[in-house]
Amino acid sequence: MCGISGIISEANRDDLPSLIRAVNNAMAHRGPDADGFFVEGTIALGHRRLSILDLSTSANQPFTDQSGRYVMVFNGEIYNFKEIREQIREYSFITTGDTEVVIAAYAKWGISFLDLLKGMFALAIWDRVEKTLFLARDRFGVKPLYYYKDGERLLFASEIRAILASGLVSRKVNREALTGYLKYQSFTAPDTIVKGILQLPAGTWMLYRNGQLEQKKYWEVSRTRSEIPEKEAPAIQAKVKDLLFHSVERRLVSDVPLGAFLSGGIDSSAVVAIMSQVDKEAVNAFTLSFEEKEYDETPWAELVAKKYNVRHTKLLLTPADFLEKLPEALNAMDTPSGDGLNTYVVSQAIKKSGITVALSGIGGDELFAGYPLFGQFASLKRWAGVFDHTLALRRMGAAFLPHGDQRSVRIRELLRMPTADISGAYPLFRQIQNLRSLEELKAPGYNDEGTLEKILNEAQPDIDRFETYSQVSIADYLGYTQSVLLKDTDQMSMASSLEIREPFFDHDLVEYVLNVPDHFKAPTSPTQPKRLLVESLGDLLPPEIVQRRKQGFVMPFDLWMKNELKDFCEQRIYRLAARGYFSEEILVDFWKRYLSGKSKIRWMDIWIFIVLEYWLEKNEME
Repeated sequence: MCGISGIISEANRDDLPSLIRAVNNAMAHRGPDADGFFVEGTIALGHRRLSILDLSTSANQPFTDQSGRYVMVFNGEIYNFKEIREQIREYSFITTGDTEVVIAAYAKWGISFLDLLKGMFALAIWDRVEKTLFLARDRFGVKPLYYYKDGERLLFASEIRAILASGLVSRKVNREALTGYLKYQSFTAPDTIVKGILQLPAGTWMLYRNGQLEQKKYWEVSRTRSEIPEKEAPAIQAKVKDLLFHSVERRLVSDVPLGAFLSGGIDSSAVVAIMSQVDKEAVNAFTLSFEEKEYDETPWAELVAKKYNVRHTKLLLTPADFLEKLPEALNAMDTPSGDGLNTYVVSQAIKKSGITVALSGIGGDELFAGYPLFGQFASLKRWAGVFDHTLALRRMGAAFLPHGDQRSVRIRELLRMPTADISGAYPLFRQIQNLRSLEELKAPGYNDEGTLEKILNEAQPDIDRFETYSQVSIADYLGYTQSVLLKDTDQMSMASSLEIREPFFDHDLVEYVLNVPDHFKAPTSPTQPKRLLVESLGDLLPPEIVQRRKQGFVMPFDLWMKNELKDFCEQRIYRLAARGYFSEEILVDFWKRYLSGKSKIRWMDIWIFIVLEYWLEKNEME
């Protein structure tokens, strides 16, 4: 786990050493163990290292292959690097980790080597002979990669702030992308908050040659449809269990201490349970606890920890503690997001305990139908035959619905959908700010089809080949998962130099579960969520964990924003209102209506504006 950066400049080359150092230093938190540089002709590469595998200096980067032709900077972990290494016996390896295996694989197979990699990564490889730069990102977008290109230069880095640190990019807000942020609390690739800076999409490679960029998808979650050989429940459950065990086992490869997040929910409990079966010495479990009983999940976490005799650490968080850490957490955001603060707090505490790598249960809900929207979309699809042929009638009915809270607005917009497709329904289910709110705020580009909507519309023919639950999973992988969940996990954990690994994002596991028919996933009762996961693991999960009501990680933001955080929030609302991005009068009134408690405005509806203004101030945006 590291930070990578690079600059190709056809203009002034004398300043490359100072430029790449400035870019690299802006990501020091991503790799406190070592930094390294390669500067030659038109190219400069930088690397910040967080040592996980092969702790020797021989594995420092930038890394040059044995021929001297290829130079690479790499961020991430390749969990099957030992198997790949066995296929490259002609190469004389000098290290024992995954970095050298990656560059050797590229030297042997070229771009097709990406198909072999099982893991999370963002990488850049410079060909000193052909003078080409190859960039690639893992299938799910676990590891970030941003780039900027003008007529003379190409810059790339693991973080937006690193590219800004070069001083070569104007600090102008990408106003057209603000609507997407307000809708979904983050920016969907390739958009970012900064005009001109782009994200390389997940599962994509890019080649720079003679000043031109070529970009291509090498893996798409919506194109993984296939028939699974197992047809009966016991065989399917056995296969899911086997894939889960393999996924966790792969992620235990490390030369530094390991830990795990343990919330007491099904997903994190499953990860800890499997870890304890694979390697009893590997499990150090950490739980965030609260004095307020309604937020505290410690009793369930303790139950799991006791069952598997793991080393369990409870991290008490008081409101005062959190509020004190809030500026730190907001400063950790490389890109604005309405979520992720909890990840920062837990990551910081785990790192201080001496752990460098932690496994997380995120992704279980998205894969195993753990959210209400799975059932909601399934209900919609059951009526698709009627729904798809009553558009005129539905639109008439929608016109008579009252303008009220987010729920009533969502129902009205659902009724106006042309057909019961996931490309239309998913954005409505996931919206923070709805279209009506954006119209009132005069948000830039609010009438335009957003990036997420375009991605889903293009993928719809492929998504249609899957059953209903898998359609929701795929939409979530293309939407919330990439843009919020994984992005927040990376930026908030790496702020504390902690590597997080996510077993539920193993592509072998995901591809299989997506092709399991719905009737093996559908709950048999309201008290049995994530049925396929629970039945596959059997008695590994304590019944108390399975049967408890889903809680999720909740903090009393509504209370704080109207009390302890009121001045902090109000200052930023007024400053953002004065910038001219939105209607100043409407945004201020929005805040006042929230404070009054008379309007059904949620704390999240306000918080995304506050985070946005904080980020704009911190990064001195024009």
